[in-house]
Amino acid sequence: MQVFDLRSDTITKPTLEMRKAMAAAEVGDDVYREDPTTTKLEKLAAELSGKEQALFVSSGSMGNLISLYIQAGRTKEVLCAANSHIIQHEIGSIAAIAGALPITVHAPRGVLNATDLQSLVKQGSYDMAATALIEVENTIGGYCYPLENLEMIKDFASTHNLKVHMDGARVFNAQAATGISVKTYAKYADTITFCLSKGLGCPVGSMLCGDKEFISQALTVRKLLGGGMRQTGILAAAGLYALQHHVDRLKDDHAHAKAIADTLVKTGWAEVDIQGVQTNIIFFTVPSCSAQDVVKKLARIGILANTEGESVRLVTNLDLSDEDTQNVCSLLSSFDPGALA
Repeated sequence: MQVFDLRSDTITKPTLEMRKAMAAAEVGDDVYREDPTTTKLEKLAAELSGKEQALFVSSGSMGNLISLYIQAGRTKEVLCAANSHIIQHEIGSIAAIAGALPITVHAPRGVLNATDLQSLVKQGSYDMAATALIEVENTIGGYCYPLENLEMIKDFASTHNLKVHMDGARVFNAQAATGISVKTYAKYADTITFCLSKGLGCPVGSMLCGDKEFISQALTVRKLLGGGMRQTGILAAAGLYALQHHVDRLKDDHAHAKAIADTLVKTGWAEVDIQGVQTNIIFFTVPSCSAQDVVKKLARIGILANTEGESVRLVTNLDLSDEDTQNVCSLLSSFDPGALA
């Protein structure tokens, strides 16, 4: 039985061309800041994000944590959506390591509105944690952050002397879906992370971008967290290849997701958040089954899925071809969630 892995876009394998680039990478000791390929990747990431400098980090979680540590930290608060990655999937590091107090906001699709933040800012009282940072996530659950929201949040943050951090793990998906450049999105954040190891198809790594002073501090905090690595050029070469060859093809993933979502709608047994399918992520529920049961039953026909709360989540990715997508749609069309005990 052929298996189609739609659990995440993190499951992709490096392409042959990417592996060749990695094998041929010129390397040095990056702790001494002497790895030429890593330096080249950081320069490209800074250019693409419109920031002064960038830093290669082992993961998006590390990049987010460094930003939270520097721009908030002890006695400070961070305003963020309740379903954001830093709350749901980073094991409480915002409090346990960065020492910051997260103030979560229940926002539609996780998209914050500046007006909803007005009453949450705390400053000037010795017995309260002071608000220091607003965190946004783009995309969030595959949904692209409206640019007008980001504009208003940045204006609001400036008025209250707050910083803005963007968890842009899939921000290149947002660029592919909207035509709005990563540089434009990043203009409304002081710092931004983006993942190389999700839709872009790299084996490891994320980029953290900001001004020179921030990146200088980030280099120290990365070392504090155990993130100083040596001949990282082997990994950085994958990132360079991805940024040069895998960005435009993200639209293919989006087309595959739309095809699968349309098929699910036609089945009649799935309730699909079709408006949320803007990029490569699909959420749906089956009224007659729990999400966990649906995932188990889909695995029996060769479709690997994941759960997010009460929903089933499918994520298209670099390893899913046009033919694979057609096969997935065929399997879903003939699937009966009530037939498999």
